[in-house]
Amino acid sequence: MSDLPGPCSLWSDAALTSIPAPADRPFPGRIGLHVDVTDVERRIFDVRETIPVVCAGPMVLLFPEWLPGYHSPQAPIELLAGLTFTADDTKLRWTRHPVNVHAFMVDVPAGVTEIVAGFQFLSPTDPSQGRVVVGSAMLMLQWNTVILYPAGHHASSIEVAPRLRLPVGWAYGCALRGVADRCSTLCFEAVSLDVLVDSPVLAGRHTRRCILDEDAAVELLVAADSEDLLAITPDGLAPHRALVEQADRLFGKRHFDRYTMLLALTDELDSNGVEHHRCCEAISVPGYFRDWDAVFSRRDTLPHEFIHRWNGKHLRGSDSATTSFDQPIRNSLMWVYEGQTQYWDRVLCARSGLWTREQALAALAVTAAIQDVRAGSRWRPMSDTTRDPIIAARAPLPWPSWQRSEDYYSEGSLLWMDVDTRIRDLSGGERSLDDFARTFFGAGEAGDWSTRTYVFDDVVAALEAQAEFDWRALLTDHVCGTHQGPPLDGIERGGYRLVYRERPTDYMANLEQLSGVADLTFSLGLKVDRAGRIVDVLWESPAFTAALTSGWSIVGVGGMQFSIETLKEAVEARQQIALAMENKSRSRTVTIDYCGGPRYPWLDPIGDAPRLLDAVLASRGSR
Repeated sequence: MSDLPGPCSLWSDAALTSIPAPADRPFPGRIGLHVDVTDVERRIFDVRETIPVVCAGPMVLLFPEWLPGYHSPQAPIELLAGLTFTADDTKLRWTRHPVNVHAFMVDVPAGVTEIVAGFQFLSPTDPSQGRVVVGSAMLMLQWNTVILYPAGHHASSIEVAPRLRLPVGWAYGCALRGVADRCSTLCFEAVSLDVLVDSPVLAGRHTRRCILDEDAAVELLVAADSEDLLAITPDGLAPHRALVEQADRLFGKRHFDRYTMLLALTDELDSNGVEHHRCCEAISVPGYFRDWDAVFSRRDTLPHEFIHRWNGKHLRGSDSATTSFDQPIRNSLMWVYEGQTQYWDRVLCARSGLWTREQALAALAVTAAIQDVRAGSRWRPMSDTTRDPIIAARAPLPWPSWQRSEDYYSEGSLLWMDVDTRIRDLSGGERSLDDFARTFFGAGEAGDWSTRTYVFDDVVAALEAQAEFDWRALLTDHVCGTHQGPPLDGIERGGYRLVYRERPTDYMANLEQLSGVADLTFSLGLKVDRAGRIVDVLWESPAFTAALTSGWSIVGVGGMQFSIETLKEAVEARQQIALAMENKSRSRTVTIDYCGGPRYPWLDPIGDAPRLLDAVLASRGSR
């Protein structure tokens, strides 16, 4: 009797549970990887991979699943197609694991020394299919989408020699060193699998490279949809140079030998930002440089990802650090990893000149206000939101203000503002969170870009070294407890208070302009786009009481055709608002019982109180 579970499976009952666990042992031989990305119009990547084998029998190959920086499974396995395996031009049989769909078994014949895998990665042609990474004039290649790797080894123990064929005339940026041949094929240095996956490629028809420091160790590689978008003025470049300088002063040491900021300026690729050891990938608005003053609210992505070079890549929570891409990542310290990084990205935006102080204060006001009106902290602690990347994978939620959604970013940043101002207060201004960052994230040898890990006790000890206080109790309460509101003590200790005015800050107005979404969260309790589609409704708000939900569209306001301007005028009238609503074949009229007028968040100085936040945001001088 056959022990195979089905007629087409190579997996025996025993093999179903015997995918080799990752071990710290070198994989024998070097994988050869050739990726052709020249089919830009159809957005198809063609892959040929040569994999050494040492013995006959079943071989398990894995598609990378759990990726650092994403905090969740990020394996678009559904986009892998046309998979074949051959040995000496003979086609080999393969089957997929019946439970772990990222695992493939190949039956290797006797006498074979290598097998060749061939497949295509069908890059999404529409956002509904996944993350769009190819446009008409550029692409962002993530190596994890174009490789299968042998099970049973740490990612650092598998060596890969990658080659990449680009469209003729395209330039590229990548943390890896490469040399181009006459066929526009880049031959990169052989590296370990973990380094390869950590080194995406930005390539395009229109690119510009800018040096950001005196040692030429940090560079900015910009790809854009057209040449005019690359008109980078000295005033536009200077804050990016200052960003590198201010990060150096904050953390004290560089834990890298070289670093490339990969910046794509396009509306064809999905907006995104991902951190890596020697580079970061960021996708922003086309007019990032050309329309400098008109898009300022989008300038926080590069600072955020660059800060992650210290907080997240060099130093990482122990349960987020894995040795292979088939090991689940846990995220219990995301309020440090992402929360403190978000705090610092606002700070470095101000210190570098990417934002003015007023713009940074306005960004902090929006963060504080959003957390202040959200009800979800009453039932769900911030610690539980660290599971959101796995639970929700950033899918749209019906009631995010009640469900909560990765609040370790925003609420975490408010927590670290509280910690920063508290250290300043306790030390009489002698110490601050800057000192914590320098001793905690800056520890280790300069130039060493390996990953070190930490646990909660290490965070507490590092804070205790800055100021005597029961940091364990404070952090445990904020992170693990439920609350009526967010930690706003840091704002008031910083010399400001959260208030609401009838007009938005320039920062919030810029957010609305770029997104095309009117943010009436703090008055009616909803967000609505230019077409009238409701994007979000705040839990227990006037719009919530009127039974409005996302998915409905506003077609009329007080008997007039909908427009954002008409809706805002109705709010200004301070009277009940009648709305004509549609949702597919349904229609109805609702009345929002709100007469409070426009409300937008600001931070106002508190009398003559010391403005510690001004000191936090001030540029740092020479070391």
